[in-house]
Amino acid sequence: MTTSTRARRWATAGSGLALALSLAACGGNVGGGAAAEGEFPGEEPITVLVGQDPGGSTDLIARALAEGASDDLGVPVTVENRPGANGALAAQELANAEPDGHTLMVYNGSLAYITPLAVGEGEAPDIADYEIVSGLSLDDYVLVTAPSSGFATVEDLAAAGRPVTFGTTGVGTGSQLSQELLFAQAGIDATAVPFDGGSPTLTAVLGGQVDVGSIQLGEAIEQIEAGELTPIVTFAEERPSYLPDTPTAIEAGYDVPVQQSRAVFAPQGTPDDVVQTLQEAFRTAFESEAYQQFNEDNQLTPYEVDGEEVRTTWTSNLEEYRSVLEEYSIDLGSEQ
Repeated sequence: MTTSTRARRWATAGSGLALALSLAACGGNVGGGAAAEGEFPGEEPITVLVGQDPGGSTDLIARALAEGASDDLGVPVTVENRPGANGALAAQELANAEPDGHTLMVYNGSLAYITPLAVGEGEAPDIADYEIVSGLSLDDYVLVTAPSSGFATVEDLAAAGRPVTFGTTGVGTGSQLSQELLFAQAGIDATAVPFDGGSPTLTAVLGGQVDVGSIQLGEAIEQIEAGELTPIVTFAEERPSYLPDTPTAIEAGYDVPVQQSRAVFAPQGTPDDVVQTLQEAFRTAFESEAYQQFNEDNQLTPYEVDGEEVRTTWTSNLEEYRSVLEEYSIDLGSEQ
């Protein structure tokens, strides 16, 4: 699936999102009419950084949130893309921003609890260096293959009689981690082929360049429903309601629960009252029918918890994944 095809699917949840995509390259104001009056703590616009390309899931989640929160805040909210290093470039820019609430970031959980396991010590951003405003949503990974591959189960992959090739969305991502853990536990001889994001990984699976790939469900569901992809397992703890007939890796006998999660971050030192104002605006957006429909249409599970719960969970995830990688002698950095 091309990026534009995926973008059209994601954009269906809100009329403002299609316009937002057209403004993505230079940053687009997706705020409402009340923004001109100037509220928040000051009338300056809010910039929401996204460490991924326009049209991807993180980008469109950010735009849906911005559209929902702008009227309540009373200022324009602009989403700007800073792709690179699985979001680390955007995170560095956020760390250097003024801590006044006018620069935020939709931060992918994989950057917090997977990327640090794939790079040298101190090379990945540390979530201790940021304020966490709110959790956003969870996105499940699904292992997919082209129907022509003949694979339908993990057992089929194990019986391939040759090394299996698997596409990942990059080094230090949930796509890489989920497959490395599955194949290690299943004793499958497999070779990683890294790509830069979900769209090229999906294209490689569809075209038979790789045997399988772990893709976020929201990016793969259209091809699954059209019969162009065969889902083998999901990496959720329980079967997603959006894919009820596909077993989880846990059901198949493998302890591989891996999800993508996202949260809104602010620079360290952002005042508590500013963080609280942002939280209240996001809560209003979460409760709106348009935002809830956006989540439903795009197979996203709400993860609208407070910032400290996000911090605790992500820190725990990092240590758990570190332990299991050591147990199976997996080196995520070997893809580089």
